[in-house]
Amino acid sequence: MNQTQYLENEMIIKKLKPIAIAGLAVTIMLVGGIVSAGDYPSKTIEVVTHAGAGGGTDVTTRMMMLRARRVLKQDMVIVNKKGGGGAAALEYYKTVPADGYTILTFTVGHAAVMAKGKGGMKIDDLRPIARGTDDPQILMVRCGVYDSAEDFVAKQKQSPIIYGVTHLGNIDDVSAFMFAKKGGMKTPKMMPFDGGGELATQLIAGAVDAGVLNLSEASGQIEAGEICPIVVLADERMAKISHVKTAKEMGIPVSFSTVRGFAVHKNTPSAVAEKIEAALLKSMKHTVYQGFLSAVGLDSTSVAGSDVWGRQIRTTVLEMEAALKELGFIK
Repeated sequence: MNQTQYLENEMIIKKLKPIAIAGLAVTIMLVGGIVSAGDYPSKTIEVVTHAGAGGGTDVTTRMMMLRARRVLKQDMVIVNKKGGGGAAALEYYKTVPADGYTILTFTVGHAAVMAKGKGGMKIDDLRPIARGTDDPQILMVRCGVYDSAEDFVAKQKQSPIIYGVTHLGNIDDVSAFMFAKKGGMKTPKMMPFDGGGELATQLIAGAVDAGVLNLSEASGQIEAGEICPIVVLADERMAKISHVKTAKEMGIPVSFSTVRGFAVHKNTPSAVAEKIEAALLKSMKHTVYQGFLSAVGLDSTSVAGSDVWGRQIRTTVLEMEAALKELGFIK
């Protein structure tokens, strides 16, 4: 090899060296990502909720975590971010890494926040994981105050009543407002509380005339004869309280359901997201979680994977946007 050829080869090597190093770096990152997914989870997993203790969202999240800890072989803790009907939780969630160590409990409340353009996140910023409940909204009253569902409606046609809700401009008051509007009743007043647990307590105390709740939020008080479900806002009666009429049976075309499920950041590594989905579905199909569903009048169809849950999230946001516009919450 002459001097000229030697110099030319040296120049080629110098040009190729950065490319080789970059390729090696990419390989290391890819392998590292695979190892990371394989090792997941290696530390405590946080689950972000927006609801107060004792409410349906809080209970659903804790029931999921009971078995998920065992399946994932790692501790899980709740991080509560209350405020704005879910806006504070979304604002917080958008700041955490997309590594699967922070899971968001997503509800119809978050859908309403997104519909109003608040919270700093959109549907496409999330990757759906699994649905935990599909829980119809129920109008509840203190036992003995109203003679029947028809009496409940008739009284509201005479004068407005006060409904207890967990958030304003969200699924609870939207449900009550739409029920009153479609049923030709006086526009009700709303009183917000931190969670379903507190609302149930205040309903018994007489602070409000009625409450928008789910069975899981007032099952104990119902069994004690303190609170009575009076109208179910669903297409069909609920098995657990089959004696309670639906709004549609009464000629009031209103149906609302509190859906609760789980999601992660859209950029979460697929292997990690798939592992979380498999773990949560296994946990929620366990007899412990299924027993919880049965106790609150729901069944195994509440639990669904990412495909079904993802479509429902999108539909829920669009439906909430339409309802909020009709009620004037969105101009």
